[in-house]
Amino acid sequence: MRLSADSFVQAAPEEIWEVVTDPAEQIGLIKDVTRWEVEGDKHRGLGARYIMRMQVGSAEIGSTIEVVEWDENRDMAWTSVKGIDQRGRWRLRRDEENGGTRVELRLSYQSPGSGILGALADRASAALIQGKLEESLTRLKARMEGEGSMADEPGLLGKATTVVGQGVHTVKTLGEAGLIRPQRPDRTLRALLAMQRWGFTPAAGYAANAARYANDDAIIDELGRLSFAEVDERTNRLATGWMDDGLGEGDTVAVMCRNHRGFIETSVAASKLGMTCLYMNTAFAGPQLTEVAQREKPDAIVFDEEFYELLEDAGKRRKRYVAWYDSEPDDLPDETLEDVIERGDPEAPVPPAESGKAIILTSGTTGTPKGASRKQPETIGPAVALLSRIPLKAREKTFIVAPLFHSWGFAHFTLGLMLGSTYILTRKFDPEKTLSLIAQHQVQSAPMVPVMVQRIMELPEDIRTKYDLSSLTSIPLSGSALPGELAVRFMDEFGDILYNLYGSTEVAWASIATPADLRAAPGTAGAPPRGTVVKIYDEKGRELPPGENGRIFVGNEMLFEGYTGGGSKDVIDGLMATGDVGHLDEENRLFVSGRDDEMIVSGGENVFPREVEDTIANMKGVDEVAVLVFEDEKFGQALKAYVVKSNGASVTEDAVKKQVKENLARFKVPKQVVFIDELPRNATGKVLKKELKEKHEEEAKS
Repeated sequence: MRLSADSFVQAAPEEIWEVVTDPAEQIGLIKDVTRWEVEGDKHRGLGARYIMRMQVGSAEIGSTIEVVEWDENRDMAWTSVKGIDQRGRWRLRRDEENGGTRVELRLSYQSPGSGILGALADRASAALIQGKLEESLTRLKARMEGEGSMADEPGLLGKATTVVGQGVHTVKTLGEAGLIRPQRPDRTLRALLAMQRWGFTPAAGYAANAARYANDDAIIDELGRLSFAEVDERTNRLATGWMDDGLGEGDTVAVMCRNHRGFIETSVAASKLGMTCLYMNTAFAGPQLTEVAQREKPDAIVFDEEFYELLEDAGKRRKRYVAWYDSEPDDLPDETLEDVIERGDPEAPVPPAESGKAIILTSGTTGTPKGASRKQPETIGPAVALLSRIPLKAREKTFIVAPLFHSWGFAHFTLGLMLGSTYILTRKFDPEKTLSLIAQHQVQSAPMVPVMVQRIMELPEDIRTKYDLSSLTSIPLSGSALPGELAVRFMDEFGDILYNLYGSTEVAWASIATPADLRAAPGTAGAPPRGTVVKIYDEKGRELPPGENGRIFVGNEMLFEGYTGGGSKDVIDGLMATGDVGHLDEENRLFVSGRDDEMIVSGGENVFPREVEDTIANMKGVDEVAVLVFEDEKFGQALKAYVVKSNGASVTEDAVKKQVKENLARFKVPKQVVFIDELPRNATGKVLKKELKEKHEEEAKS
C-alpha cells in the first residue's frame, strides 16, 4: 500500500533538506517515529543505514532501512533491508512563483498478507498512517516557517495537554500556572521533540528547558550557577561517561547526596540512560545502608565525601563516584562526577527503550528501610493535581529546602522540571540562612517539612523580621503533622503562604490544605485534589461516613508499584492504605489522628519504636527496655526509652543514645532515657505501655 502527503513550505529547498535528511531530526518530525538510529559509520548520504521504528496503534513496526537515492536538495529515498518491507521518500521541489518549496512525504509497505503489517494494512491503518504523514508535514512547516504559523499556539504543556486529553480543568490549571502561553515556535517545537524523545522524565525536562531557556539559570547552589544548556550538556557527558564505564539501561545507581547539583545531575544522567535511581537517606547509619545495598544491589553509588565511612560496607564491589568533596580531587580514592563529566561526550545518548524508575526509601517501619518503586508519570495529571491546590508558577525560583532524597523534596524537583523552575539549593538546613537565601534570590516557592517552619519560628523576632520575604508566594509542606497553632502563628507573621500536603511514600499524596483550610479548620490535612479519591474504611473494609475515624485509603495516578523487597500496602476497591487513621469532615477535609500501628513521625521522618527497643536490648548491661511516644514541641513526636539495667551494670543515658545513633538513624535516638527497676506487665507478660505513658505525664507535670 502506498500513501503520501504534500505541503507548501515557505523556505528554500536547501534549508528543508538539512532538516529532513538529518537523522537526529526524524524523531519528533515524522509523527510517532520512536527510533531512527544510525547503523554503521555513515550518518547521511547514499548507503547510510538507520534502524527505524514507528508506533501504529498498539503495535510498534519498523525495519533497518538504507538510503538508496540521494539527489541533494531534491530527493532522498530509502528501502528496508531487514524487518518489515517498506519504502519511503522525501521529495522537494522549488516553487519559484511563490518563493518556497513543495514538499512530499511518501511511505509504502507490503500489501495485506502476513505479519504485523498484514494485520494492520486495512482501511483503518491506512487512514492512521495517512494522518501521521500529514501531521509530519505540519510539523515540518512549523519548524521551517517559525513565527508565522504557530504564533497563537500554546506552549509546550499546552501541546502536551492535547495529547493526554486531560480536559478543560487541565487547560485552566496549566494556564493559571503560566504554562500555556505564546512562545517562539522554533523553541516550542524543539521542546516538544525533546518530550517526545525522552517521555515524561528528568531527561526530557532538561532537554526541553535547554531548548526554551538555554542561558537562564537552572541551578544555583554553593558552587555557583548552571544554565539549562549547561545542565543538559553536563548530564549528556555524565551519561556517556558512565556508558564508557559499562553502566546503562536497566542498571541501578544509589544516590547519597545532600541538596546540590550532584544530586540533580546524577538523576538526569541516569534518566538519559534508562537507569533506576535508588535514593539513600543521608541520616541513615552504616548498618542500615549496608542492608539496603544488599537488598537493592545497586551497580554504582554516587555519594558526598562526608559519607565515605558510613558507606564503607555498602559501597564495596560497586562503581563509586564522589559528587561533593572538600578535599583535593587527586586525594580521593574514587573518581568524581566532575572527572566523568570532563571525559564524557557532549552528544546525547540514544534514548532507552524503557524509562528508569525512582526508588524512594521509607524510613523503616520494621527495622530496615523499604524501597518504594515508582515509574515515571505517563501524563501531566500528577502535576495538575498539585498545581490545582498549590499556586506554583512557571519560571519561578524554587528553594528546595526539604531534603531531595525525601519524597517531598523529590516531588518538587520533578515538578520544577515541567515548570522550568530555577532551583536554589543548599546542603544543610539552617533557619536563618534559609531566610537569607529567600531574600537574596527573591525566591517565590520554598518547599519544606513542618519542623523547618517550627525552627524558623523559634528564631528571635528581630532575626525573623530582618529579611525581606515579600517575593515568597508559597511554602508547600509535607512529611509530618503540621500543628494547627503553628500554621496560624506562622501565617499571621509571614502571610497566607502555607500549603500542607498529606501523603506517604507509597501513595504520593492524599490531600492538600490551603491557607484558607488551615485557618478555617486548624490541624486539617486539607481536601483531596482533583483526580484523587480519599475514603475512610473500618477494619472490615466498610466505608465510614464523615466524622468517623478509620483507616485512610487513597487512589491517584501515582500509587507506588510495591516494595522492591516484595509486598505492598493494603488495597480496597483500588484504593491503597496510607497506614494512618483519621476522618473526613462534612467539607471533605481530612483529619489524621495517627498511625494505625506504632509508627511515629519525628522531624519529618518515620520512626518505629520496636527497632529502637531491639537495638537497646542488645546492649551489654541491659535486661529489658520499652520505648514509647510523646509529643515534642520541636519534632512533633519523639521517643522516650524506659530501661531496666542488669544488676551491677553501669549503663548511662549517653551510652544508650550512642548505641542507637551508631546502629540506626539520628532521628531514631530517644530524646529521653529513664532507668527503672522493672517494666509493668499484664498477666500474659505484655508490657503495659499505657502505665508508662501515665508515668511520663506525671513526670512532665512535676
